[in-house]
Amino acid sequence: MNNLFVYCEIEDGVIGDVSLELLTKGRSLASQLNCKLEALVIGDKLDNVAQQIFPYGADTIYLVEDPRLAPYTSIPHSSILINLFKEVKPQICLMGATSIGRDLGPRVSSALHSGLTADCTALEIGSHEEKKENKVYENLLYQIRPAFGGNIVATIVNPECRPQMATVREGVMKKNIYDPNYKGEIIKLDAKKYVKDEDFAIEVIERHMEKSKINIKGAPIIVAGGYGVGSKEGFDLLHKLAATINAEVGASRAAVDAGFCEHERQIGQTGVTVRPKLYIACGISGQIQHIAGMQESSMIIAINSDPNAPINNIADVVITGTVEEVVPKLIKYYKKNSK
Repeated sequence: MNNLFVYCEIEDGVIGDVSLELLTKGRSLASQLNCKLEALVIGDKLDNVAQQIFPYGADTIYLVEDPRLAPYTSIPHSSILINLFKEVKPQICLMGATSIGRDLGPRVSSALHSGLTADCTALEIGSHEEKKENKVYENLLYQIRPAFGGNIVATIVNPECRPQMATVREGVMKKNIYDPNYKGEIIKLDAKKYVKDEDFAIEVIERHMEKSKINIKGAPIIVAGGYGVGSKEGFDLLHKLAATINAEVGASRAAVDAGFCEHERQIGQTGVTVRPKLYIACGISGQIQHIAGMQESSMIIAINSDPNAPINNIADVVITGTVEEVVPKLIKYYKKNSK
């Protein structure tokens, strides 16, 4: 069939945001390829799935429903994907770079010998020329991501093996409804055809999930600190600014690795992708990996002692100075002018 598949994660009957984002991107790619966009949902009690997925432009929804398939466990879900993909032969499969996607993706790609590119920041369709073999491949998936510590942006292609597989972090792609009234086909698959009884050897007896108290992704204003903040105490100053302007505090990977801030606040390729109305970058040099996670902010203010810091190239406003000098003045002037 050679269509484009999106594996949709589901929790308590709700399709995950990362899956809806991938459906949005998948719709665009499928239109370019002139193929169908197909969604795969595996779990239990899937009655409300179609009304969540069809508005994002899915032509087909495959449902595999069985009480033993929820919550996610590795072997049953990977067995379904492997056996279904052998049957329908998709050209592309996209899934979220979540704990589930990172477990499922490598299992499926290894079994199908297809290869997998993790943590992509962009997906495009294009051609590739293999000069040694004098071959030109058309309509390949460009799987784009930072590489070599963020020093380059690599474009990875898979000319021969199928499906072309990629994972994408939540927030990297935009989530947009394609057509509120869009309707496609629902295909219900028999779980017994794709999963053996022995695949259910592991049973989840009890499950505890704690939601994060930090909501960086949904914050309209973010004050982010990098290694240039200098210390954990320096981040206390950022928290004061954030409290003053009703913002959330974020951090670069370098700041998190140095122990200045908790990992839940990390923004970038290996953290969260954000699109706030205002992003205040304090002591952040602007490596590719960090920029990938915040470059679509509506307005970016960069505070840095280095006037040539790479982040200044994408900033709307550049303030040259140390965090210790600038941030207290921002707090002072904001309090003065907000009365």
